[in-house]
Amino acid sequence: MAKSLLEPSAKPPAESAVKPLALTLGEPAGIGPDITIAAWLRRRELDLPAFYLLGDEALIARRAKALGADIRIATVSPSEAASAFTDALPVVETGERATAEPGKPDASSAPAALASIRQAVMDVRAGRAGAVVTNPIAKSVLYRAGFRHPGHTEFLAELAAENGRVPQPVMMLWSPQLAVVPVTIHVSMRDALGELTSALIVSTVRIVATQLKSRFGIAKPRIAVSGLNPHAGEDGSLGHEEQTVIAPALKVLRNEGIEARGPLPADTMFHEAARQTYDCAVCMYHDQALIPIKTIAFDDAVNVTLGLPFIRTSPDHGTAFDIAGTAKANPASLIAALKLARRMAASQS
Repeated sequence: MAKSLLEPSAKPPAESAVKPLALTLGEPAGIGPDITIAAWLRRRELDLPAFYLLGDEALIARRAKALGADIRIATVSPSEAASAFTDALPVVETGERATAEPGKPDASSAPAALASIRQAVMDVRAGRAGAVVTNPIAKSVLYRAGFRHPGHTEFLAELAAENGRVPQPVMMLWSPQLAVVPVTIHVSMRDALGELTSALIVSTVRIVATQLKSRFGIAKPRIAVSGLNPHAGEDGSLGHEEQTVIAPALKVLRNEGIEARGPLPADTMFHEAARQTYDCAVCMYHDQALIPIKTIAFDDAVNVTLGLPFIRTSPDHGTAFDIAGTAKANPASLIAALKLARRMAASQS
């Protein structure tokens, strides 16, 4: 696999010019505030990029007190965030107050979380921020408030719409050991089978190939494409989708000059030797892609949304209500998401 942007290396000069990152609040009752505080406290040790949190200063102050964290918080504008970052955790107020206690979402959770996401997208599209980094949300909480999207990825795509056209969002999970993309995302297995088409595979792999070049600096991306069925269908004896859906898509992609290999049996794609032969694995459904990366790189995997007109990264974990406010939350995935966002922003500037 090509050198990962998460591997330690000298910071390119362009990275120092990246604008501060817009970090969303996430679910106020979850561990988003905890890992934000923990990451900021390690900013010098880890040479983290400047970021500002879009949210409610009072909530962050309460959470810092609960965690026993000695931090200074500064309410700023995005243009003031970089200069404030050295000495204080910069917070840009969204106007939505969040009263939720750790582990106990309340009626303030959904408006505060959604306002933070909307403002982050506005800031990056207006040039006030270098990228969007999102803390975990609780979809069940948002659904009770009328949220109609399957997840973060689809909501961000709607916010990125231009002239009524919503871009196709592609969810990538990236780590130093493995990068994966599911073709179908937050849908049931039954619905995934209905959604899987040659056209969707082609459009997904095109986006992956294009953005591995433009945002990850991989000149000739090598993409491994899984089958759908056990043993990639075993020549049709265990299913026909490999022959009727996946193989025709791969033919189109190869004719376009994209190095897309497959369909490959998913059960032999992810051992160490196999991973050295490709830069990204494109899989047919959510768990086929996410189980291997969460097994291999649970703490440092990063969720990246490709196909948007801006950079978005996120920790690859949930809200962890059970440990919110206890100082047990591990900020490693958020730290990786911040570092990757900076590098991706630098690569396209």
